Amino acid sequence: MTLKVKDAERGDWAVLRVSGEMDLVTSPVVRQRVHDAVADGRRSLVLDLAEVRFCDSSGVGVLIAARRLMRSCQGRLRLILPPQGGAADGSHVNRVLGALGVRRLFEIYPDLATATHEGHDGAGDALGSLPAQSA
Repeated sequence: MTLKVKDAERGDWAVLRVSGEMDLVTSPVVRQRVHDAVADGRRSLVLDLAEVRFCDSSGVGVLIAARRLMRSCQGRLRLILPPQGGAADGSHVNRVLGALGVRRLFEIYPDLATATHEGHDGAGDALGSLPAQSA
């Protein structure tokens, strides 16, 4: 399976919808798209990872680098991840981040409407995990 990244917008949020596999070969595409969004002046970014079926350590590294980049420019990064289930429903990345102990670093939401709702103050995530921590 290949990786696809589609651009969208929702209010002030730039949205990157990622599908497929994030691995050593494909994850640099996501990294570049995040950098492109920042270069275009976007400071509010949602990575929709609900359709990512596989993510290895290089994919996780890209997510951590995206978080670092957004924080360095006083931006906001939110991830969309299904809360539970098997890899077939897109929750694979959620489980990988949890297993590696880095899930707490991200603001995670179950869907685009929740992720882009301005009522969220960034203190935590909509799925009830710990508040975002500095890395």
